Amino acid sequence: MALLVIGLGGALVLALVGWGRLDTTPGTSDGSAVAAPRAAPSSFVLMQMNVCLSGMSGCYDTVAYPAGVRDVVARIRQARPDAVTLNEACRVDAAAIARRTGYHLRFVSVIYDRELLPCVDPGGRGLFGNAVLTRAAVRSSETEVFEGQFGPEERRWLCVTTSEDQDVCTAHLEIRSRGFAAANDDQCVELGALLARRAAVRSVVFGGDVNRGSSCAPGGFWTRTDRSAGQRAGVQHVYGSRSTLSSPRAQVLAAPHSDHDVLYVRARPGGR
Repeated sequence: MALLVIGLGGALVLALVGWGRLDTTPGTSDGSAVAAPRAAPSSFVLMQMNVCLSGMSGCYDTVAYPAGVRDVVARIRQARPDAVTLNEACRVDAAAIARRTGYHLRFVSVIYDRELLPCVDPGGRGLFGNAVLTRAAVRSSETEVFEGQFGPEERRWLCVTTSEDQDVCTAHLEIRSRGFAAANDDQCVELGALLARRAAVRSVVFGGDVNRGSSCAPGGFWTRTDRSAGQRAGVQHVYGSRSTLSSPRAQVLAAPHSDHDVLYVRARPGGR
């Protein structure tokens, strides 16, 4: 969703932003456990969350910081997904989540209204952006800005390749209101082409807030969404390459500390 910032204006300047640090120190959570599906050894589970952590968005009151961060930690520790994709995150919060759960992290900052956006209320939480966390070690990572841009928030994708030869990608696409639908459509096409290229090399799974009901997945991919969610239903999607991940099952769980519910998808390794 769009951030509410006083004094918006001017065209968006596209800029590549440096990588955040990799934070993999194991630790423990001070949050209470929440009900979540547990992954069987023969499963691959991805958890997608829009966590609304900027401190500037209208949904931030529900975060009740730091309760929202504790909730994410508790869910990861309970479910132990293979990968977690986070949208509207903050660098320091994402690093803390990775440290407390023992996951490997890649974080990418985004430009907002032509500047890097520090998270606020409280400050000191680093820059605003998106993240991928994985149980397996990170072998490499890549990010680029989408060519189609319109609104004040820079839209970009982030993909991580793990030591298990699995690509995990995320993106937060443009909203479709206020005349931004064309940019969302362009980014959707770009995202599909990106996933198709990567799927020609290895297994690919994507999780993200695409701000649309229709899928951006290319041919040869399945799609699962949070269409049963109680909040902003249908806009969070998970895609997987059918040649390497089969029988996907989605579960949506209520999230009291965000304006998006949590989307879990469990798939079976091996194509059909």
